[in-house]
Amino acid sequence: MPSARVVKIGPGKVLPPGFQNRHQGSAVNVWTQPLFEKIDDTQAVYSGNKLEAYAMSNAEIAGTFKLGNRMVNRMGYGTMQLAGPHVYGLPKDPEAAVAVLRAAIDAGVNHIDTADFYGPHVTNQLIREALAPYAEQLVIVTKVGVSRGTDGSWNPALTPEALVSSIHDNLRNLALDVLDVVNLRVWGTQGAPCEGSIEEAFTALAELQQQGLIRHLGVSNVTANQVREAQAIAPVSCVQNHYNLTHRDDEALIAELAKQAIAYVPFFPLGGFSPLQSDALSAVAKEAAASPLRVALAWLLQRSPNILLIPGTSSIAHLHENISAAQLTLTPEWLARLDGLA
Repeated sequence: MPSARVVKIGPGKVLPPGFQNRHQGSAVNVWTQPLFEKIDDTQAVYSGNKLEAYAMSNAEIAGTFKLGNRMVNRMGYGTMQLAGPHVYGLPKDPEAAVAVLRAAIDAGVNHIDTADFYGPHVTNQLIREALAPYAEQLVIVTKVGVSRGTDGSWNPALTPEALVSSIHDNLRNLALDVLDVVNLRVWGTQGAPCEGSIEEAFTALAELQQQGLIRHLGVSNVTANQVREAQAIAPVSCVQNHYNLTHRDDEALIAELAKQAIAYVPFFPLGGFSPLQSDALSAVAKEAAASPLRVALAWLLQRSPNILLIPGTSSIAHLHENISAAQLTLTPEWLARLDGLA
């Protein structure tokens, strides 16, 4: 894979050959505005006081894996950050959120993760506005099992009645007749599952699948025992759990799912509300001429072929930086140092 080319300049400085600013409708040799521009298979991303130029990022470079009965690019996109603060209410700039979704599709993303309790309802409505009618190859994965209080609180919603209501909310707000993939989000804690039966809740979703409202089922925030319990009720197409460089409780589960050709989708791949930080990660990133978060995503892609990524952002610049992680190949020596973080 091509490695990143990074150019650091200040506003108004002369750019290297091959870069141009089309903000005023003509090619010039000076970067004068903070904007994103695609030029000849190169991405120029302006952020803060520097311009970073990457080879054209495309989600297809990450390779593919099966999700349900569809092959999707392993680099996807998660919508949680498109809602307002604390994932509640409208974003400050809904038009920018729509632009991010469209940019993700333009960059080759065909796996979008969402939930109607983001907002609530906000991210699904943004997806509908930005992307409907949907491209045939797009797979939208949603989650049910959580509701939001009027104070923004997160509450379990795992009764059959609540799940039926959630499915219809998703269908309505996404403007779909059938949901591609629905994950049962088991309560547990924010980032750790707890043992306990999920039979009643997963059976309720399986019945909705039999009614033709859902194509494929998955589970989220679950233990290996709960995965097996769900599989005894209906096929499981994916598992979505907390996993990243420093949180690796699911190593054995990932390996077992890989044997079954089941996708594993890490949430908080970059640390979630507490971004990943470590001296070892920073050192590898410096040697790789890449950001630490880009290295963390590249590590996940190289960890196991059944891992699908859904990093979220509300920024087009960060979206393309995330996707460009697929272009970064970590050496065995770098991987060994990163593996030691667990």
